[in-house]
Parts: sequence; C-alpha cells; structure tokens
Amino acid sequence: MEQNFKMLAKCFYGFEPILARELRQLGAGNVEEGLRIVTFEGDSGFMYKANLCLRTALRILKPISSFPVRNENDLYRRIKEIPWERYLGPDQSLAIDSVLKSETFTHSLYVSQKAKDAIADRFRNLFDKRPDVDTQNPDLRIHIHIQHQQCHLSLDSSGSSLHHRGYRTATNIAPINEVLAAGLLLMSGWDGRANFLDPMCGSGTFLVEAAMIACNIPANINRKHFGFQRWKDYDEALFQKIVEASLNRTREFHYKIEGYDKAPSAVSKARINIEQSKLEEYITVERQDFFKSIKHTEGPLHMVFNPPYGERLNVEMEKFYKQIGDTLKQGYPNTQAWMITANMDALKHVGLRTSKKIKVYNGRLEARLVKYEIYEGSRRSKYQNTQT
Repeated sequence: MEQNFKMLAKCFYGFEPILARELRQLGAGNVEEGLRIVTFEGDSGFMYKANLCLRTALRILKPISSFPVRNENDLYRRIKEIPWERYLGPDQSLAIDSVLKSETFTHSLYVSQKAKDAIADRFRNLFDKRPDVDTQNPDLRIHIHIQHQQCHLSLDSSGSSLHHRGYRTATNIAPINEVLAAGLLLMSGWDGRANFLDPMCGSGTFLVEAAMIACNIPANINRKHFGFQRWKDYDEALFQKIVEASLNRTREFHYKIEGYDKAPSAVSKARINIEQSKLEEYITVERQDFFKSIKHTEGPLHMVFNPPYGERLNVEMEKFYKQIGDTLKQGYPNTQAWMITANMDALKHVGLRTSKKIKVYNGRLEARLVKYEIYEGSRRSKYQNTQT
C-alpha cells in the first residue's frame, strides 16, 4: 500500500481557511494553513482527487527535496544530484517556475535557467541526451521556492493553474477568475439551499461555480488535462475510479440560478459557457438591466456579483453604486446580497449598512467582499414579528 506524502496547495490571500476546510472534507491528513498555502498529506489517489475536486486551490505541489543554498554553485550542484530520471525521460519536456524570497537569489528567471542547466547536464551524462524545455505544455512542471537560503523543490501536479476549469471559452471585459469566484461564493455561505442571482453576470462565472457547488459537482470535471497525467507513475485506472466516485456524490438542486446582464454580448457568452459546463438545466440567463428589475422568486434569495470598479470599464462610479443600493432596497426584500469591489470610495455611495466586510484580492487589486442583508420591511418590524 502506498505511503502518504506531504503536499502543498496554493491559494489566494484570505482563502486559506476555506481551502483547509475543503481538504478536510475530502479526507486529507495533517492539514495546516500558511500564507497563501495549505499543506496536507495523502497518497497519489488523493492528489488526483484534490486536483479534480478542490474549488479554491490554484495548484497542488508535491515536494521532492529541500536543501540549503548559499550561492548559484550550491544551487546547480544540489539540483544536479537529484535523480530526475525517476520523474522524466530524456525524450520528454520540462518547465521550471521559480519563486524567490531571498537576499542572495533575486532573479527568478536566472534561477530557473540555472536549474534547467543542472537537469540538462545530468541527462547528458546519463543518456547523452537532454529533455526539451516547453513553458506552455511540458510533460513535467517543476516548482522552485527559495526562502532566504533554503531551497524547496516540488513537482507541479496540476500543470496549468486550476482556475482553468475548462468550461469558459467566451469572456467579457474584466472576467472574474474561476477560483476567486468559487471562493467568494463559499465565503458568502452559498450552499445551494436558496434561489441564486448574479445581476451583473458577465460571462457567467459566478453562475457556473454556484451551480457546481449546489450540485456538488467536482470543480475541474470539465478540465482536459492535469500535470500528473504525464508523470511516469500516473495510474489511469485509479484516476478514472476517482472521477466516477466523485460524480457519484453529486446531488440534486431544487431552486433557481439566474443571471442578468444588459449587454447582449455578455448574455450570449454566458450562455455559451453554461452550455460548455453542461449545466443548462440549472441556470438561466436573461438580458436585463438590474436597475430596472425586482425580485420575482418566492423565499430567500442569495445574490453574489462583481460590479464595475472603474478600472477597465467607463462608468460613473458614485451614481452607479448609489443605484445598486437603491435597487436592492426597493426591489429585493428577503435577500442576502454580496458583492466584491476594489472601489472603496464608490462603495460609500451604496447607502446601505454592511453586515460583513472581508478583505480579499482580485488579481493585484485589494478589494472587499461585502454583505447587505435586505429584510422584508424594516429591520425593526422583522424583530417585532419574531416576538408575536
């Protein structure tokens, strides 16, 4: 029976607790939160499952070596000593990504080049041939992290970032990252037990991620390829068993997931992406101006959306955000409304009291995920009704 080994899942700032919870629910061992990472233990099958199912992980790394390095000669020598032939053949390709937090090593491209030279020289000595470099679609992606004078080497089991879900082929201006969207939904408490609306849905990312959470569909079920599928020890039969077992844990969803956008091009793109995700039975998208809409579903409504920040879209921000507040207050009773914005000045013009405000990042932009609770009638009458 295969022994468990340590792995590392990379994530966005602030998503560490959500990712840790996801890992524990999947069955990971020794889960520990760090800064933009969560470490855990499992076997190869669990590594496959983590890549397939985790919603808030960006990459799953498998550490293979850690050693001190004082200079570039140390780095070259120690990397050349590693038996890379266990992981890669001379006819295959590799790519190397480097992340540095060091006073000695300050140029990530130079470190990647030095490591590539060490691996190539080892293969030349052994096979008189060296692997090719392919930065886009390599057989093996290697991750180097140098912290001060300690070098950590890992194999990237994901390949390309896990936000590449495989369903989004059509995008609008300023589309939200799929992993970010899933994390924001989980932060908002979305669990599929209410109707859902994204009133500014763009290319439909929140809608698709909300449906996958509601139905417990594996996040990366539509993805064509993972890095581990080109590894020497890849077990295709085991991976297929994990896919089947994960799909067997899906559940039915009995509410509505709706998206609005006033741009015909956005509606068209959202529908294409929803069709690609195979979730058309759960999601509808309409051409609709949110500011001219009212709530039309019974019971509680869960709303999550990503309005313009003024970074790449030409909108009069103060007026726009005031309209958001007016529309929620006048047309959407019994609603939990969450939105992410990096425009802190415009946020002041919503005119509603936030019940939660969480610091997050959208790319390099510092943002806030805010919650507005819109009650049926006044807050006071809500509490009076509970006493009668």
